[in-house]
Amino acid sequence: MPAVAVVIGFIDRINRGDVDALAELMSDDHTLPVLDEPPLVGKAANIAAWRGYMSSYPNYIIYPHQLAESDGRVAVVGHTTGSHLGLPDEQERALTVIWIALASRGRLSLWRITEDTPQHREELGLRTDD
Repeated sequence: MPAVAVVIGFIDRINRGDVDALAELMSDDHTLPVLDEPPLVGKAANIAAWRGYMSSYPNYIIYPHQLAESDGRVAVVGHTTGSHLGLPDEQERALTVIWIALASRGRLSLWRITEDTPQHREELGLRTDD
């Protein structure tokens, strides 16, 4: 499966709150770095974290605005609603982030959340006029 398809499937499974299906797309060494926090490493740890997050925030949705792919790395800029931020949807929609994924053989080894900055967009091949 192409890297972009894996990432779209990953987002779809997050949006449906389907942790079991989400786990099918994680590599055993799946890593989740969120901004400046220490990364969460390992499939089992990430499954447990997603179960907790989706239980606490059942209305969490990722809205992709654009994607860019290069050699198995997919960058997605977008926004969320229903997250831990606890903001009204209108306010949360105004906050964009970039997810960076590494995909190989139909599995994601990385799902990084980073700040949406013009520099990051340029480095990742994303448009800066969004």
